[in-house]
Amino acid sequence: MSNQKKRNFQIEAFKHRVVVDPKYADKTWKILEHAIREIYNHNASGLSFEELYRNAYNMVLHKFGEKLYSGLVATMTSHLKEISKSIESAQGGMFLEEMNKKWTEHNKALQMIRDILMYMDRTYIPSTQKTPVHELGLNLWRDNIVRSSKIQTRLLNTLLELVLRERTGNVINRGLMRNIIKMLMDLGPSVYREDFENHFLEVSAEFYKGESQKFIECCDCGDYLQQAERRLNEELERVTHYLDAKSEAKITNVVEKEMIANHMLRLVHMENSGLVNMLLDDKYEDLGRMYNLFRRVANGLPTIREVMTSHIRETGKQLVTDPERLKDPVEFVQRLLDEKDKYDSIIRLSFNNDKTFLNALNSSFEYFINLNNRSPEFISLFVDDKLRKSLKGVSEEDVEIILDKVMMLFRYLQEKDVFEKYYKQHLAKRLLSGKTVSDDAERSLIVKLKTECGYQFTSKLEGMFTDMKTSQDTMQGFYASHLELEDGPTLTVQVLTTGSWPTQPSVTCNLPLEMSELCEKFRSYYLGTHTGRRLSWQTNMGTADIKATFGKGQRHELNVSTYQMCVLMLFNNADRLNYKEIEQAAEIPALDLKRCLQSMACVKGKNVLRKEPMSKDIGEDDAFFVNDKFTSKLYKVKIGTVVAQKESEPEKQETRQRVEEDRKPQIEAAIVRIMKSRRTLDHNNVISEVTKQLQSRFLANPTEIKKRIESLIEREFLERDNVDRKLYRYLA
Repeated sequence: MSNQKKRNFQIEAFKHRVVVDPKYADKTWKILEHAIREIYNHNASGLSFEELYRNAYNMVLHKFGEKLYSGLVATMTSHLKEISKSIESAQGGMFLEEMNKKWTEHNKALQMIRDILMYMDRTYIPSTQKTPVHELGLNLWRDNIVRSSKIQTRLLNTLLELVLRERTGNVINRGLMRNIIKMLMDLGPSVYREDFENHFLEVSAEFYKGESQKFIECCDCGDYLQQAERRLNEELERVTHYLDAKSEAKITNVVEKEMIANHMLRLVHMENSGLVNMLLDDKYEDLGRMYNLFRRVANGLPTIREVMTSHIRETGKQLVTDPERLKDPVEFVQRLLDEKDKYDSIIRLSFNNDKTFLNALNSSFEYFINLNNRSPEFISLFVDDKLRKSLKGVSEEDVEIILDKVMMLFRYLQEKDVFEKYYKQHLAKRLLSGKTVSDDAERSLIVKLKTECGYQFTSKLEGMFTDMKTSQDTMQGFYASHLELEDGPTLTVQVLTTGSWPTQPSVTCNLPLEMSELCEKFRSYYLGTHTGRRLSWQTNMGTADIKATFGKGQRHELNVSTYQMCVLMLFNNADRLNYKEIEQAAEIPALDLKRCLQSMACVKGKNVLRKEPMSKDIGEDDAFFVNDKFTSKLYKVKIGTVVAQKESEPEKQETRQRVEEDRKPQIEAAIVRIMKSRRTLDHNNVISEVTKQLQSRFLANPTEIKKRIESLIEREFLERDNVDRKLYRYLA
């Protein structure tokens, strides 16, 4: 394509001289002036717009544009001064009506005048940089009407009076208001702003300042927030009906500042109805209203969040340190879950599921749950209670919900390894006693723990399930190879891998002869099929079913512990035995023997033995007999062992000690991992990195980390720097 130069065309006037009548301009302007007056007087129907347009065109063409323009200004100004008098004389409510009517007429007239003077508008005005006809008409209206000395203040006061009347519950003519406000907006943003909006915002601030003072003195927090919300909605509605859309942010800011921001702390802390009371009484609607109003102002939501957080922490602290509540671990954990459900619902229904509120809730729970060092044990006891009995007949979905809630509490624990210790003990008891409600639920919880903490956390727990399954297969093999045992007592053995199960002291007792022979046969069979293994009997963990015949030939099947079986079988050969004789014959540890006798002689409905003297505790001089008068409606009677659900103080100390011992190698492994990758590192960074690495299992104590560092230096895994003694080096 060739680049052609752009050619400009220009239309020029005829070159030959045109002779014009010297009075031409005056005559023509008279015609146009008359026409403009007729238009203003609503007599435009008799005018020839084509002829008028040609006259205006010719005036501009003959260089009389200035005469035409100045004549227009003079004519319009003179007419608007007449209109101004007409509006000024309007009384009361007719003032705005008259102004609106005259404004409408002025706009129509302006449109016609602009059509007649179109040629001037398009050629003369741009070349002389004068104001276009339409804009000129608006400016003249502004200067002669809206800003005339007798109208300006009256107009403003009338508009503000109408807004006030509407705010105080009266009905006003919104259509008329909309037209007048629209007139101000049409006259230019500065007119609307200076002649109305600025004053409107000032008056509104004063109004809401007074109203908020009045409301806050006589209303409770919920009612006050309702009033604030109503006022805010009214102002938004006012904007949509007759104010400029740009005023919305400004007027809502006024309401928010005067009714919310200035009274925020007083509202939140209001006695008997503030935020804390709303939280206590689950006032979802009021809380939602507070959230939606406070989010509009600076520091609104942080104020709510801080008060909520301190309240949750305070109530949580009371809950976990109240000695009464600590008596029942299951009830203790249930209360924690109820509290969490309560605040989850509040955040979901009232606080728009706000992430910052959820984070505050989580940090509060983590804070107070870890104030009680028995929380890991109690959560494990809660799980134990659910998986033993409480989840019977519960649907799978509901089981999952409960397990998820438990996992949520587990996440808050700083000492997850302590929970693991207790959970392992409780799981072992459930599996060995066959008391678990559902294997699926047990496995589901282990999968959740594995997801949360990794394979290492649950590998031993999974090993326990494997042992239970392997033991079933082993027993089938044992009886298949010993068919002659079918008529005698039945033995069921669980073979447990030492590393996977909680360590138990190996306690022996004298089993009845028929049972000890059977156990010996099993030992021979097992060691014959597995080489290089050792078996040690954990009689303290077993149970037995024995058939008993009482005084009047009443038969029962008793479900008892192995220790209880050993004691009861002694009474086949004796009517009366004292404590010392039982202890000598059975060789059961004293504490276990007393518990076992207590459960068989002192518990109503389970008292298959009698003792003399009759008392709740077992003494070393007590004598025992079979209770011939024992009766029960059930054929199968379960005789439990009197045992504390929670650990005793010495047991608790022992568990804590075991946990501390287990932590030492983990801390050392973390130090070595860090030093191996970093080669040199100062003391403070070692502490912080070790703490960070281990926080998913427990909160490492800096003193213990220091001891482990010293131990590693002694064993030459690390060394101190010769110059800076706080700097460590890794030794390959």
